[in-house]
This record gives sequence, structure tokens and C-alpha cells, in this order.
Amino acid sequence: MGESRSWWLVMDHHYHRLSKDLDYRGTVQRVLLTTLALNLAVVILKASVGWLTGSLSLMADALHSVTDSANNVLGLVTNRLANPSPDRDHPYGHHKFEAIGALGVAAFLGIACFEILTAALNRVVLGGQPVTVGPKALGLLLVVVAINVFVVLYEGRVGQRLNSRILIADARHTMGDIWATLVVIAGLIGVWRGWQWLDVVLALPVALLVFKSGWAVLRENLPWLVDEMAIAPEAIHGQVMQVPGVINCHNIASRGLLGRQVFIDMHLVVEPSDIETAHHITELVEAQLEHSYGPARITIHVEPYAYESEKITY
Repeated sequence: MGESRSWWLVMDHHYHRLSKDLDYRGTVQRVLLTTLALNLAVVILKASVGWLTGSLSLMADALHSVTDSANNVLGLVTNRLANPSPDRDHPYGHHKFEAIGALGVAAFLGIACFEILTAALNRVVLGGQPVTVGPKALGLLLVVVAINVFVVLYEGRVGQRLNSRILIADARHTMGDIWATLVVIAGLIGVWRGWQWLDVVLALPVALLVFKSGWAVLRENLPWLVDEMAIAPEAIHGQVMQVPGVINCHNIASRGLLGRQVFIDMHLVVEPSDIETAHHITELVEAQLEHSYGPARITIHVEPYAYESEKITY
């Protein structure tokens, strides 16, 4: 019995050490703050050049860049709430406030897309001031591209090193922003050569890109608000059955958002019959799931040794 208890304590220490090593929130927060400052600079530069030149496509691209800054802010909120402290009024934490904020971002992007399309239609029907493009404006846009390239390389490198879903996803989104800006620059070069119609034509796909970004935010957060399944029960079952001492787990349910915070419930049958050792096994199960799926609050109902169920989920 003494050797068995020592083995469990060693395994318990191993899993807690893994959890400690995975706590990279401070580094992620620094990266997000740095990229937020750079993305705000990009928005200001694009909006300024767009206002000075009268370019609809560039103003649309500036609004698209707002999503990069919004993603940084939401990432900072997510990172700060990675281990939320519930209170009396919010016993399950405060994560859904972030989803409400994300829905606000989606609504803003939808309205912005409508305004861009309306302005483009008015310019086609009623005409307007011609777009004025010069070397200085194009030079500023190249600075914008350089900033975005730095953000992609910086976030991507740190994200890969830390295996951070937040940073990797944000780097990929910024990469899309680079391509959109390059298309706008190509259009403005055409305007510089006298093709004024090109600015209105390019404003339409960029406006649709803004709409797509808003739809992506909406699609990502709605399942969270309606408590859609976060992790397939078969996947959770496979992870739990790897823990020594587990005989069976069933009636598995999960909700939340993977990589931010998930809530997992299950029934568990373990081999040891004494309460202390069974408790150690449940802690190892929790550590295994947190190591695989990130921050999680797990409720485990331990059942008698002789009880097993074929129902993995409800």
C-alpha cells in the first residue's frame, strides 16, 4: 500500500508540474499588448490616408483592421480570465461577458459594411470627389504592410513556441489583412494612373471581407452562449481512460469554449476502493484533461467499483 501511495503522489506531482509549466499567460499578455499598439497604429494610418485621399477601398480596409485590434482586446480579456474567480452572483465565472463584447464587435462590423456599400453605391450613382493618390500615401501604406508583416512573424513565432491558440489565430487573421491591403494598394496605383472606377470596384470585396470577419466573430461566439458541446465525449473518454486506475467513465458532458474555459461533467469508476486513493485518481484525471484541453472546471461523480455503463454521453 505504501508503494502504491508513493506512485500516486509522484504522478500527482508530475501533472501539477505540467500545469505550472503551461501557465504562459504573462508572455501572451505582453505579446497581445504589443500587437494591439501596432494594430491601432495601422488603423490610424489607413484611416488617415483614406480620409486624405478619399479612397473608399482604403477606408473599408481600415475598418477591416479594426477587427485585428478587437481580437487583441478580446484576447487580453480571455488571457486575464484564463483561471476566472467566480463570485456569489456568477458561480460559473465571467467568461460570457467576453462573448457579449464579441457580439458587439460583430454588430459594429455589420454596420460598417453597410455604410461602405452605401457610400460606394452613392459614388456610382451621384458621383463624388475624385480619389487623389500620391507617392507619400503609397509610402505610408507600405509602412502599414511592414508593420503587419512584423506582427505576423512575431505573433506566429511566439504562438508556435508556446502553442498558444490565441496568438496563432490572431497571426493568421493579420495575414489576411496583409493581402487585403496589398489589393487596395494595387487599386490605388491604378487610380494614380487615372482609373478612378477601380477604387469603387475594390471597395466592394473589401467590404465583404469586413462582413466575413463579423460573421466569423458571430459564428465563434454563438455556440458558447447557447452551451453547445465543447469537446466530443468520445475524445474526453479516450483521455480519461489513459489515467492508471480508471476502469470506466460515462455520462460525459461539456460546454464552454475550448482553449478559454470548458466545464466537464462525468461519472467515473476507479479501481481502488479507499476514498483517499480514489480522490488522487480524480485529481490525475482533472490534470490530464486540463493538460489536453486547457483551462477547465471538472465535476466528477465517483461510482462503486462494480458499476459500469455503456453510455459514454447522455
